[in-house]
Amino acid sequence: MNRQTRDLIVLVTAVVAASVAAFGVYLAITRIPVRTVEIATRHAVVAAKAMTMGTRVTKESVKLVDWPAKTPLPGGFSDIETVVDRGLLASVIENEPLIESKLAPREAGAGLPPSIPAGMRAMSVKVNEVIGVAGFVVPGTRVDVVVVIRQRDESMSRVVVGNVQVLTAGTKIDQENSKDGKPIPSTVVTLLVSPQDAERIALAQSEGQIMLALRNPLDVAPSETRGVRTSSLMGGATTNVEVKPAVVRSKVVAPVAPVTAPVARIYAVEAIRAAKRTEEPVKVNP
Repeated sequence: MNRQTRDLIVLVTAVVAASVAAFGVYLAITRIPVRTVEIATRHAVVAAKAMTMGTRVTKESVKLVDWPAKTPLPGGFSDIETVVDRGLLASVIENEPLIESKLAPREAGAGLPPSIPAGMRAMSVKVNEVIGVAGFVVPGTRVDVVVVIRQRDESMSRVVVGNVQVLTAGTKIDQENSKDGKPIPSTVVTLLVSPQDAERIALAQSEGQIMLALRNPLDVAPSETRGVRTSSLMGGATTNVEVKPAVVRSKVVAPVAPVTAPVARIYAVEAIRAAKRTEEPVKVNP
């Protein structure tokens, strides 16, 4: 037997031995029983699919899953019947747990009304492509309401309500779908306002034309403006009105002639005393 044949036999024997050993190890590992760690769990109600704000929850739209008992879900539910026929106050995604703060009371129903906070009102305004900022006024954005009032001599524009939240754009109330930045063409926008602001917007719609100014959601500073008039529109020029000083007319009093005191008259009286005759002056007042 030459050297090359001997080396080949050694190599084949080593490969076969290694293969047999590897297969034996594999069989030993697969026969080891799987050890599972038991974790105490409880049931939690989660969304079976993505749902938008205002959706009425049904049995088909939710499911029960195991939730670790050591980390309870605040405000969560463990029974499907407790969430059925209740409206969503916020959008949820698939497998997201349902909590009390995201559900309206059962008697409140579904749709937009349950999502209106106490003390606030939902008011719709008519818009077009220009007023609605080219469709970028979508649910969840914040706007300023500007009114333009046209008068015969001079028109004026001013912010009447600032930092208002948009509830719906047309019939869409899904804030999740509006986060991608795509415009939503609509003819009606519903705003969340206080009763006082609702009165201001209603008067602005009846007396003039309203416009919506889109705000940065992080900008919460109030819009304090004095408005702008037609006279101050072109370079800030204003109409100068010459004010003449008032003329004070004095009352002319006719001069009063001085009153002259009456002059006393002097008379000469002849007096005879014995044989002597004299004249004595006598002053007689008038």
